[in-house]
Amino acid sequence: MNISEQVTALFERLQEKEAQFESDLAAQRKEFQYAISKRRIKFDEAVRLHHKTLRISVRRFLRQSTIPATLVSPMVYLVIVPLVILDLMLFVYQLVCAPVYGIEKLRRSDYVILDRHKLAYLNPIEKLNCIYCGYANGLLSYARAIAGRAEGHWCPIKHALKTRGALKEYYSYADYGDAETYKNNRAKRETGERKVPDPDE
Repeated sequence: MNISEQVTALFERLQEKEAQFESDLAAQRKEFQYAISKRRIKFDEAVRLHHKTLRISVRRFLRQSTIPATLVSPMVYLVIVPLVILDLMLFVYQLVCAPVYGIEKLRRSDYVILDRHKLAYLNPIEKLNCIYCGYANGLLSYARAIAGRAEGHWCPIKHALKTRGALKEYYSYADYGDAETYKNNRAKRETGERKVPDPDE
């Protein structure tokens, strides 16, 4: 089996795993008694009331926090400033640059998911933390996917060194040192025969 066949087989296994993951999620929704309709999550009323009884008060939550954790928390929240700037720059890039390069835009809402704060067993501080983490991690995933598409447009060449956490489309890039494939792919892209790989496909 050559490398191309190995990569194809790997993608097929990944698709099987994703299908299994979706099946597991459906079973999980049934187990914890909630449903999703049009991106809205709804728990059974009895479950929601039970969740409220498990919520820790803000006072107790703060008492359980260590002094060092409390002292460094402002530094954690200050990161919101560069994150918001990044968010704005990504918006401008997708609005202005992506169409010029012929790069398909990504939907921010597919990456920045804010839903954990709706859980009734979280107190206000925990909800705020969940919003912050959901925004920060979702935004960085969104930024990485946009950067990945830019990479697929400008330099779709695999690295010689081992790469951790590469996006799915990375494996369709030309091998390091394979000048012919890179040049052919570039020529096809310029004539519209080859598009930038879609990470969601």
